[in-house]
Amino acid sequence: MASLMPNFVSRFFRPFTSSSKMGLGPAEGGAQNIPDTAQKCTVAAGCFWGVEHLFRKNFGDQGLYDARVGYIGGDTNSPSYRAVCTGRTGHAEALQMTFDPSRVSYTTLLEFFYKMHDPTTKDRQGGDTGTQYRSAIFYHSPEQQAAAKEVTEKVQQQWWKQGKITTEILEAGQWWDAEAYHQLYLHNNPRGYECPAHYIRKFPALS
Repeated sequence: MASLMPNFVSRFFRPFTSSSKMGLGPAEGGAQNIPDTAQKCTVAAGCFWGVEHLFRKNFGDQGLYDARVGYIGGDTNSPSYRAVCTGRTGHAEALQMTFDPSRVSYTTLLEFFYKMHDPTTKDRQGGDTGTQYRSAIFYHSPEQQAAAKEVTEKVQQQWWKQGKITTEILEAGQWWDAEAYHQLYLHNNPRGYECPAHYIRKFPALS
């Protein structure tokens, strides 16, 4: 039971119902008019509020067409946030991005992924504990699978030498959008909960 306490405490800062600000802000309608050449990148790195916030902040004007938080990797249909938070549905809180590969590469997004969270803490980021907070890359093609394995090997050798990376590399299955109030949560709620493990590490360029 003790291991569940940090996760339980964090629940007080993570509402199960909608906040007072329901609008999706500047990204509303961002998924419209996306060209056929666009690609998807789906990652899990703990609480999806902070993951979305950091990727939008750093790539919003660099080829990121859209970013949605949601659930993937589970075995139930149409999971709710409350259900996923129990850890019993098998889903991970995740971010699915649609991007322009001519402006930002899949590899660049994965390298940023490994900078903005701690991939060595299995099923945990900061005080958030549970399989729903696991580190994972969900690939959408054999090329993405190969790139994910290559980047993971490099960051293990060059960035995360002191711990073993626990990031799962899995084929992307059924995606479920999270409830509307989770989208752009930290944009709409600037003082909302942010996982303390979510910040950009100053690693050197990979060789």
